[in-house]
Formats: sequence, C-alpha cells, structure tokens
Amino acid sequence: LIEALAFFATEIEVLSLPAWDCLPYDRVSPHADVVAIRLSTLGRLQQGSFPRPCLVLTTVNALTQKLVPPEELKHAQISLSVGDRIELETLRTFFIRSGYYNASTVREVGEFAVRGGIVDLFPAGFDFPVRLDFFGDELESLRLFDPLTQKTIGTIDHLSLNPSSEVMLDERSIASFRTGYRELFGAVTKEDPLYQAIS
Repeated sequence: LIEALAFFATEIEVLSLPAWDCLPYDRVSPHADVVAIRLSTLGRLQQGSFPRPCLVLTTVNALTQKLVPPEELKHAQISLSVGDRIELETLRTFFIRSGYYNASTVREVGEFAVRGGIVDLFPAGFDFPVRLDFFGDELESLRLFDPLTQKTIGTIDHLSLNPSSEVMLDERSIASFRTGYRELFGAVTKEDPLYQAIS
C-alpha cells in the first residue's frame, strides 16, 4: 500500500507505524529497523506541521500497543549541526538514556563509542554510522563511514537523532518499573534477570 500510494498519490505524505515484530514480554527485542520506523513516524507526527496531506498507515496490533508519550519523545530528540557546542558528557548521557549501547567499535544500529574528541554513532533509521569530530565542545564535522572498514564515505551538515529504543531508561522510569514489578510479582530475588537488567 505504501508503494502504491507513492506511485498513485505523490501529493500525500505517507507515514508508516508498524507493530513490533515480537510478542509482548518476549525476551527478544523488536528489530532495530522496526523501532526506527516507529520512532521516526512518531517524531514526525509530534512536529505537527504538514505542508501537504498526510496519511498514517498502521495495523491493528500497532494501534493496540502503547506508544512513547509525546513529552518523553520530545526530550529524547536532539539536533546537531556543524559548529554547535555541546559537552561530550551531555551527549553520552543522551545516548544512554535514549537506548544506545556503548561499544568499543560501532558496527550495528543503536551503538555508540566515545574516543577522545571523536564520537561514533549508528543512529536508528540510518544506512551508515556517523562520526562526530569535536574540538573541545565544538562539533567540527559530521562524517558518514563504512562500519566494516571504518573509512569515511561522505559528509553531512546536520544530524537529527531520535532514540534507538521506545523504552526510556531514566531514573524515574526505572523506579516506576521496580515498584510496579514488585506489586505484580511480589518479592524479587537476585535470580530474576529481567528485574536485574532494568535496575
């Protein structure tokens, strides 16, 4: 349907909101591409201004699934341009809170690495990772690179980041999870991997 609309109704902006490709409470996370599409659509809807008609395509499963609250999503987005000033620790905190994983070498979607003034990041929804080159707190360049060879393949001037996960693990949400989990399941033992992982 998306492809048909792109061909027959070029004047309409089509946004897709797919359901997760895993079951609730499954120990497998949804695929990063599915999450990227969902968060991109939610971010676009939150912006609110549409220069042309917009159509959101979704499924019954996606409609019955809880979404990231708009105010949470707003605080989990960041835009960076060459010449901007931002502290590396602020950026690292943003990545962790937004569901990115700290890795030694960035090769997969949702990973980031900080080495001195260089920050590598593979944002959700991107085909290639991005290398942010800082001089102090100033962003000097944004370069796309090949995750296998780690060589630069292009440059960009601007980077808009959505979270890589629909679960925002800040202190408030972790405390809320722990309280709700104990209320539902009683006393927690050290052998409970889900409780320990979230905590």
